[in-house]
Amino acid sequence: MALGKDYAAQQCSIARALEVIGERWTLLVVRDAFYGVRRYNDFLGHLGIPRAVLATRLQALTEAGVLAKRRYQESPPREEYVLTDSGKALWPTLRSLGLWGRDHIEGTLPLRTFVHAECGTELGAFGQCPACGNIGVPPEDVEMRPGPGLDPDPEDPVSRALLTPRRLLRPLDADRV
Repeated sequence: MALGKDYAAQQCSIARALEVIGERWTLLVVRDAFYGVRRYNDFLGHLGIPRAVLATRLQALTEAGVLAKRRYQESPPREEYVLTDSGKALWPTLRSLGLWGRDHIEGTLPLRTFVHAECGTELGAFGQCPACGNIGVPPEDVEMRPGPGLDPDPEDPVSRALLTPRRLLRPLDADRV
């Protein structure tokens, strides 16, 4: 039996979620949005994604309410993409998926660590702070720090900007790196 092109016949919330975020580029776009990437060219340069694919993914995420477009320049008109509350709710999923990759794929060194910004403690597998007892540290209170697996001299400006500790969701200005 051939695999269908969508999960419309599935009566399952996981299948419905995959309709929105189940394509590989989509999760990477959302990940970058947590890292503070907001502008089309920054997504493009950091992900190495084809232009048409990026445009389609950004449009789909906007239509699904995961991202919102916001004008940041009038002349010429330019827009950026920011996570909505619905998009921010994906943080525990991305956190768990990243840890799974680090812990279960052979040869994977930690690329980044995520700590509770208030106390500096690395978050647990489900985004909790073991030191404070906070069971759900929101992404705004998470600091991302470079790990030993990162390339110390990346080519693209977004990757260079991500070599320094930074709070999630804070706008990234790759032009200033």
